[in-house]
Amino acid sequence: MRELKKNTINELFNSSVSTFSNENSFSFVDEKPLTYGEVGVQANAIARALQERGIKKGDRVALLSENCPRWGISYFGTAKTGAINVPILTDFHKSEVHHIIRNSGSKVLFISSKLAHKITDVKLGDLELVVSVDDQPFNADGLEVVPFSEFQKQGDEIVEVDVDEDDLVEILYTSGTTGHSKGVMLSHANITTNAVSVIDFIEIRSTDRMVSILPLAHSYECTCGLITSFLVGAKVFYIKGPPTAQTLLPAVEKIKPTIILSVPLIMEKIYKKKVLSQINSKAITKQLYTITPMRKLLNRIAGRKLYQAFGGELRFMVFGGAATPLDVEQFLTEGGFPYITGYGLTESAPILTANPEGKVKHQSAGIPVPPVQIRIDDPDPVTGIGEIVATGPNIMKGYYRNEEVTKQTFTKDGWLITGDRGYLDEDNYLFIKGRSKNLIVGPSGENIYPEEIEFHFSQNTYVLESLVFDEDGRIVARVHLDYDALDRDFNTSQLDESEAAKLIEKLLEDLRKEVNGKLANYSRVHRIIEQPEEFEKTPTKKIKRYLYT
Repeated sequence: MRELKKNTINELFNSSVSTFSNENSFSFVDEKPLTYGEVGVQANAIARALQERGIKKGDRVALLSENCPRWGISYFGTAKTGAINVPILTDFHKSEVHHIIRNSGSKVLFISSKLAHKITDVKLGDLELVVSVDDQPFNADGLEVVPFSEFQKQGDEIVEVDVDEDDLVEILYTSGTTGHSKGVMLSHANITTNAVSVIDFIEIRSTDRMVSILPLAHSYECTCGLITSFLVGAKVFYIKGPPTAQTLLPAVEKIKPTIILSVPLIMEKIYKKKVLSQINSKAITKQLYTITPMRKLLNRIAGRKLYQAFGGELRFMVFGGAATPLDVEQFLTEGGFPYITGYGLTESAPILTANPEGKVKHQSAGIPVPPVQIRIDDPDPVTGIGEIVATGPNIMKGYYRNEEVTKQTFTKDGWLITGDRGYLDEDNYLFIKGRSKNLIVGPSGENIYPEEIEFHFSQNTYVLESLVFDEDGRIVARVHLDYDALDRDFNTSQLDESEAAKLIEKLLEDLRKEVNGKLANYSRVHRIIEQPEEFEKTPTKKIKRYLYT
């Protein structure tokens, strides 16, 4: 356990730079890593340059870049001035980027040249200076653009700033699934106490190697991938370009990571597209997979191969951001692939619960990470399912410039309303049934959770994704099929258009009957709509439901 004299990012940063000065910190996979001491020098240079440009405590500094060592250097350098970081997700639409910069009142923007097109042709409020993170020149319509390496040379010395635990260090605009971006105000204590909670709950060591595949502008990766790893002196490797199979597999082969933070969809795709696809490609193994002892044996063989494909030294993979499908958890457990699942929100900086190592309960979000507390408000007297609310030192200060929504997000006694519904079992493990806003009320007042129906769809070999919603009092599902699997089993690429359409129509109707056979009468699916393309998702791979319902 690492103890900080003061729960601030600056104290955490200075302590780690001093403790692990000669140890490796950040790097791209194929490049020479920066030591903790070198990161300290560069972050101090950024702080000095920001102060030279008039940035002071409480000012906002935006950050829009792909994952790279300079992302973390910019973040820590900004924090040292007492200014507030405004990380922006790279896949935000241009108009949303403009809104965030204006709404936050950011005066400086660190941005990569690949994303420079998102700030052109528009006046961006108080923005005065743009720093090119990758040193590449570009035009920003009248704004001064300075290369990162040149910016670090500006200024003479740092003016020490007294930063309190309660001061804001970050305003993080959520991508969400509602289409509305809100600025979550997180203090130094919110983030540092959550990082300490994580390492107290899950053993993370200075010898650990992590490959960063989730966006740093997301709370999960920022706190657990950047801040927590820096706190313990671990090594973090970044991949140039999106983390696809073509870039990720060679990277993990070289790095041999011990920890990977991920979202369930990445493993779900590997399981369905690689493992299950290979098993179903032969009639004999497809049949054997339906017999429990043989399924366990096949999963064990596949699990070992997958473990080696990830470098062979993985201590555990951490899944967060969404629920992990039961069939995927079953494969991981039977395959001997080490994993942990957890749950949190941007508003909680973000971790609320996690499954302890070696004590994972399938379909559970885990137990509260101390000192976080969870309770269930207005539980159903029969099922125990109710509104999940939370309290702890990691809970946000509120939404930036949005007092009304902030008030609506807390209970009268000050607990955060998560917007999720679930229950706690006898061992204090949290089970999440679905989002409160997605809840469908049945004809006689029954609670119908779309996520539960979607789970049954996911068990079908030919279903990759599904989305269930209410339409005029009837349950409707959109389903995205595995067209590769259909072609393998039904040779659909050789069928004419009308024949293929009839095949899919029959498959969807059979699927509807199959799923309805597992559901109560009041929650049965009335109609299935084919979704030809993947659903549009948030950075943590949650479907943007509002686009389809």
